Parts: sequence; structure tokens; C-alpha cells
Amino acid sequence: MPRSSPVVALDTLLSGNKRFVCGAPEHPNQDAARRSQLGPGQAPFAVILGCSDSRLAAEIIFDQGLGDLFVVRTAGHVLGTEVLGSVEYATSVLGTRLVVVLGHDSCGAIAAARESVDYGHSAGGFVRDVVERVTSSLLSARAAGLTTDNDVRDEHIRHTVDLLLDRSRLLSQQVDSGRIAVVGLGYALVRGSTRVVTARGIAPEVLNMDDQADD
Repeated sequence: MPRSSPVVALDTLLSGNKRFVCGAPEHPNQDAARRSQLGPGQAPFAVILGCSDSRLAAEIIFDQGLGDLFVVRTAGHVLGTEVLGSVEYATSVLGTRLVVVLGHDSCGAIAAARESVDYGHSAGGFVRDVVERVTSSLLSARAAGLTTDNDVRDEHIRHTVDLLLDRSRLLSQQVDSGRIAVVGLGYALVRGSTRVVTARGIAPEVLNMDDQADD
């Protein structure tokens, strides 16, 4: 079962993404029998904290179905208390073993943060709050000498993973105990592929991160 361990859950996601990239999705768990099975309750094997971008539909790009993923989406995958509470609910109540932060290239929130930093263009309304939360990742990337779009995206993914564990004692304790893992994935819109950017609770040698092609 995908939920048997964080590693198995991640492998299930990455295998599904490979099917999606190759144009051979299986569309599992999307029939009437699955709907009936899920009536009494849910047991998703992964939490996906992703950007709200319309091109980033988790069940499609990971080739999963009903009840497989607990999806939380905000613009720029920024964190608020409601997001933290949703992720904690999935791991502590539903028993989910893997938390994924899913970022992507050509992110509008990151572009808006650049506009704000470089040209002083300020967003209006509550969009400003989203931009301000992303700006810290942009400034951190630049301080480290990272300037490309993908570099900034990856830094924002790492920053979000760190924030999850810094702000949620429950999640950090679950990682320390081996109960869950938190992984950051970067998604390439045109290619449709994902790559591991960072991971907490899974050994690097298990991920083979150095062998992954950059997008």
C-alpha cells in the first residue's frame, strides 16, 4: 500500500508522474466502485501542498484518483494557520505518511515578488500578503547568488518546507520519529515532470537526487 511508508508513498507519486509525462496514465481509482468504497471515510497516502495555479492539478500530474491525495492549494504555496492545520489534520487524523510541497516554474506569485523588489510595483488587496510571503524566498535566493527562475522556485520550495517544520511542532515531531517525511518537488509545466528539490525524513541516497535531470 502507498501509505505503508513515506518512501513507498513518494515512489507511488513519482511513478504516476512518469506515466503522465509519457502519455500513458492509468487513471486509477476514478470509477463508481471507488466512490462507493470511499463513502465511509478517506485514507489518502500523501498530502500535496501546492500552488493554486490552474496548470498544477495534483491528481492529474501524479496519475492518482479519488481518495488518494489530500490536496491543499494556495497561491505560491504560501503558509497560513489554516494551511498548517489542514496538513496536521491529514497526518495526525487521517494517518497520511508523506507531505509534499509542490512548486512550479513560471509562478505568478514569484513573478509578482520580483516586480515588487525590482520595480516597486505593489500588489493590491490581499494579493499583497501573498507577494510579501514569497519575497523572503526571492531575497534569500539572491543572497545565495541564485538568479534563474528555477533556482528561485527551488529556494521558495525549500523555504516552504522549512517553514512547515519550524511553525508546526506536530509535523517536526512526526518527521523526527520517522512517522512522516516532508519532500519538496519542483514541477516543469511544459515537460510535465517533477524533480526532488529537498527532503526531510528520507535519506538522500534513497532519493538519488544527484541522478535527476534538471528541468
